[in-house]
Amino acid sequence: MTREIKIGSVVIGGGNPIVLIAGPCVIESEDSTLFHASQLQKITSRLGIPFIFKSSYNKANRTSKDSYRGPGLKAGLKILKKVKTRLGIPVLSDVHCQAEVDEVKEVLDVIQVPAFLSRQTDLITSVAKTGKAVNVKKGQFLAPWDIQGIIDKITAAGNDRILITERGVSFGYNNLVSDLRALPIMRRLGWPVIYDATHSVQLPGGRGSSSGGDRKFVIGLSRASAAMGCDGLFIEVHKNPREALCDGPNMVPLAKVSGLLNQVKRIDEIVRQTG
Repeated sequence: MTREIKIGSVVIGGGNPIVLIAGPCVIESEDSTLFHASQLQKITSRLGIPFIFKSSYNKANRTSKDSYRGPGLKAGLKILKKVKTRLGIPVLSDVHCQAEVDEVKEVLDVIQVPAFLSRQTDLITSVAKTGKAVNVKKGQFLAPWDIQGIIDKITAAGNDRILITERGVSFGYNNLVSDLRALPIMRRLGWPVIYDATHSVQLPGGRGSSSGGDRKFVIGLSRASAAMGCDGLFIEVHKNPREALCDGPNMVPLAKVSGLLNQVKRIDEIVRQTG
């Protein structure tokens, strides 16, 4: 069993019910962000699923220089702070450089280290020293047991509030594959493990100037990850993924979230009852 990590009123790990981390890939506007956060809050409250809102203020790892990246640090944090204060929801976003860490720690409840930067020691150490919960996206190029070195960097900085997120492994060119054996392997290290069901179906660079994706596999992989005992589920959600400014092909339509979570919750309850 993994240890418990407390983030506001949300408790992840330690045999507690599965947690949802969700929201649009990137902040598109204040209205859109508050709308998605409030709708997801209503769904998760009705189902009794603990919820952390996620959206990026800056996507620094886009395929093309012309891709939409978000409103930027200051404007994005202002919007995320409104989500946090108006709705009472813990918020998560990703940080791509050390220079931003001091500002984000004043707003974010969880600071996320992106997959491509999961071996950047100075960034990880800087994030860890904030004392905030740290969510590390395991790089697509890493084996599950390689995550131990990243955990050691965080704990060496005095932080024991660690989440590890699996988001698929590079499989040839422009493709990812999920090895769900990675979930119990990483959980044995003692920290809560999250499964990112939407980035795991991403096709990096699959559209040439942008990444593609295949959202039809998200529901099945979410069910499978719950059956493997993951502590949380990470999904990116949009009211109309076809109109999303970033990662639309792998995002889940908002209208399908309730049905998906209902299935995941039932599977999670069976897993926790049977051990």
